[in-house]
Amino acid sequence: MNIVSRTITGTIIIILGIFVTTIALFGAYFILIYGILLIIIGIFILFNKKEDYIEQIKTTKTKSKGGKK
Repeated sequence: MNIVSRTITGTIIIILGIFVTTIALFGAYFILIYGILLIIIGIFILFNKKEDYIEQIKTTKTKSKGGKK
């Protein structure tokens, strides 16, 4: 995900989590767990910058026993 889609997705999930948490406070307290989980997942998506990094593949010139032939 690039920064724009990560920001949009994270913000929408956080807003949805706040909405579900607010509804849970008016009666159904078991839904509060889902609201808090949505907020945590939204924050994680919003601040996860490691996902955009692509690690280079390391190649070796020696043959190993378990590699491709």
